Amino acid sequence: MTLSANDARPVIALAMGDPAGISPELTARLLSMDDIRGAAHLVVIGDRRILDEGADCAGLTLDLASESLENFESAGTARHVFIDLAHLDPADVDRGEATLAGGTFATTNFRTALELADKGRAQAVCFTPFNKKAMRFAYPGYDDEIRFVADVIGFTGKVREFNVLEKVWNARVTSHIPLSEVSANLSVDGILAEIELTRQCLKAAGYENPRIAVAGLNPHAGDGGSFGMEEIDIIEPAVQFARQRGWDVEGPFPADTVFLRALKEGFQAVLTMYHDQGQIAMKMMGFDKGVTMMGGLPFALCTPAHGTAYDIAGKGIADVGASREAILLAARMAKRSAAQAAAA
Repeated sequence: MTLSANDARPVIALAMGDPAGISPELTARLLSMDDIRGAAHLVVIGDRRILDEGADCAGLTLDLASESLENFESAGTARHVFIDLAHLDPADVDRGEATLAGGTFATTNFRTALELADKGRAQAVCFTPFNKKAMRFAYPGYDDEIRFVADVIGFTGKVREFNVLEKVWNARVTSHIPLSEVSANLSVDGILAEIELTRQCLKAAGYENPRIAVAGLNPHAGDGGSFGMEEIDIIEPAVQFARQRGWDVEGPFPADTVFLRALKEGFQAVLTMYHDQGQIAMKMMGFDKGVTMMGGLPFALCTPAHGTAYDIAGKGIADVGASREAILLAARMAKRSAAQAAAA
């Protein structure tokens, strides 16, 4: 895809997700949106037959160019581009079910999108929802997206998952581990590193001096040691070290009120100690708008925070809001990254 010299829109590789859910419909809806077209050039990877079924479901007629993987850079800029891998017959899709065929489709698309970004042919990657069970059928080592990305592009740096709403982000110190192991996985250095990565990602999204609220682990943030010592021994020292670096960080605050405090007092992010401590609050505040962003990679990587919604697949009622927000966030981050590189 050749861009004109005065066109600052980034190229985003958009991988179609699980074909048995709402991903085909969401992909079609994204391709029809004027604000998406104004923000980015989408290079969509999948099977055109699956996309066309999604468009039919959504009641849309799509205007986009089809190109081969090797030649898509020669496409014009007026329309989005579709790379047709022709790797899944719609007759082989079991709607509403996690299958090997669906997992193979999604992992192939995701791998291709990541490779495009890794080679500099796209400035960001997005994907419509995957089903992890289906992904594991196709890729047995698939723990989560972070692991898959590292495997595909050989990335060895620190990557962390963020959940993003318009008014507040959620970062977390631990993620996909048993709750019984959370305390043992907390350390002063670990929390400080998460604060630093959170600041970096917020700044990449346009927040010049982000404010971060840190949650405690125990009820009432330990209540002075009455309900646990993690706040006193680990979390509070990490916050103090962050403040000594000049960062705008406060806490630890009780987890049951930290998001209310963040919204009221203008914190841009809340750092929680474990997965559900933040996820529950974020999904209550904006399930249909939430975005998951992988921070720490050489390129922006964003997706809607919700799942494949097998129960409404094919009904034409899927809400595109979170997918739209994912594309727009990736576009902002990619554009800012390009501007910083040009100024360096």
